[in-house]
Amino acid sequence: MPAVFLKNRSLLVVSGAEAQSFLQNLITTDIAALVPDEARPGALLTPQGKILFDFMIWQDGDGYTIETDTDQRDGLLKRLTMYKLRAAVTLAPRAEQGVTVSWGEDADEIGNDQGAWGSQGARGSQGARDSRFAKAGVMLTRRAGKHGDDAQALYDALRIRLGIVTSGSDFALQDAFPHDVLMDFNGGLSFRKGCYVGQEVVSRMQHRGTARRRVVTVSAITALPATGTEITAAGKPVGTLGSVEGDHGLAIVRIDRAGAAMAEGTPLLAGETPVSLVLPEWSGLAFPASADEASA
Repeated sequence: MPAVFLKNRSLLVVSGAEAQSFLQNLITTDIAALVPDEARPGALLTPQGKILFDFMIWQDGDGYTIETDTDQRDGLLKRLTMYKLRAAVTLAPRAEQGVTVSWGEDADEIGNDQGAWGSQGARGSQGARDSRFAKAGVMLTRRAGKHGDDAQALYDALRIRLGIVTSGSDFALQDAFPHDVLMDFNGGLSFRKGCYVGQEVVSRMQHRGTARRRVVTVSAITALPATGTEITAAGKPVGTLGSVEGDHGLAIVRIDRAGAAMAEGTPLLAGETPVSLVLPEWSGLAFPASADEASA
């Protein structure tokens, strides 16, 4: 199975005596629940509860490594520095550029390789298993630096099939809530650890059950149109097409509107292309068949 180098990913290290409490009070991930070898998704939210930065995070010795899109790294570092104040925390970029993702037999080999050990003797800084893929039944390892081929299309095809989104291609930062991208199901959003930036908003959404926008996989008989194409039902917007690989893709849609259209037999279109929408099986979600069911 492939080992694929993702060149547009960058890394930050958060270390120091107060690293855990610093992050625990800021980001959506329950840092105290992280275990060695595990990488979890996370986000730093706006006060209004929308995703300002998204990333993966894992233990690195006594600290943590954060993996994010290269275009986000400097902004995230600046924002974390703003929150640091007098906390006993050190924030710094890691020297490695890019991340290698491996799955199947290659993931197991990297996980058992001595090179997967962190810079301070702890597993996880270079061989952390992605909890999002594990939730979907696939063992995938993330490792700092280049240890594979430049074949990102293989990785994108896998995450599209499994319903795993990425910012930029699938949603715009500051435009999506964590629920929209299924962080309430993939281990990236905690409702038990206490306060963090934006926590009040996302907790209210959770308890009131008001999340309507959700990730779906999209398929068509022919090739799908480009990312950003609107998905409609009877001329009314349902969502927007995200990542596309041939006749499969991802989208974030209003599942109440999509469910009602499907129940009524109304065709769903991406541009002019008829499409089928499926919620990721690992989420346990189902399309509501009516507005009454959506609000139940």
